[in-house]
Amino acid sequence: MHDQPLLVWTLSRFAAILPERYDLENTLTELTESVSAVLGVFGSAVSMANDGWLRYATRAIQASGELERNHKQLQPCPCRDAFDTGEAVRVTDLREESARWPEFSASAARLSLASVAVVPMRLASQIIGTLNLYSTEPRKWSDRDIAVAGVLANMATGYVVNASKLGQKEQLSEQLREALLSQAVIEQARGITANRHSVTAKQAYQLMRWRARNNNASLRIVAEGIVAGKLHV
Repeated sequence: MHDQPLLVWTLSRFAAILPERYDLENTLTELTESVSAVLGVFGSAVSMANDGWLRYATRAIQASGELERNHKQLQPCPCRDAFDTGEAVRVTDLREESARWPEFSASAARLSLASVAVVPMRLASQIIGTLNLYSTEPRKWSDRDIAVAGVLANMATGYVVNASKLGQKEQLSEQLREALLSQAVIEQARGITANRHSVTAKQAYQLMRWRARNNNASLRIVAEGIVAGKLHV
């Protein structure tokens, strides 16, 4: 069973955050805490793919580093299965699956985890990570549990994708800003060079390019030297 009013509140809250600027790690951690509350589980975590490995992007359960070693060492585990197959994995009782996931089951037992469910985070046809649910008691995960977890996994995917787009947008803005600054200083240096040698702006630009090539320097570096009075072309 899940807490329906809390689920609605969670979706509303995190939908409102999505258009804003946010810290991805903190937001995902807060989301997994809400996932735990909505589904009434001991803890949940987001694992993200990195060069074919799975790493925890959040630490919603204590001592999760021991479980993460199973991901990094590519040991068989429910998270790896969900990531590789793109299908949700439900484990009612890990004690009954010790032969299937020996290392993971042993780690889970040491952490008093008895049951796990994993839902893949899907971006179109690509799996970018997993949403992992942990219970300290054996639990038969219902279709409704998995459906709710799937909705919340989609929310987590949205945050990851949006953060990437924001980062790309900021990078593009910075590149445009640098380009404008470069153009401004180059134009200023071209004017100085043209006046100094009584040549046209085109000829001054060619002189600057010649100096840049001969010194294996960028045109902007040459222009900044001219404007600062440290370089004469």
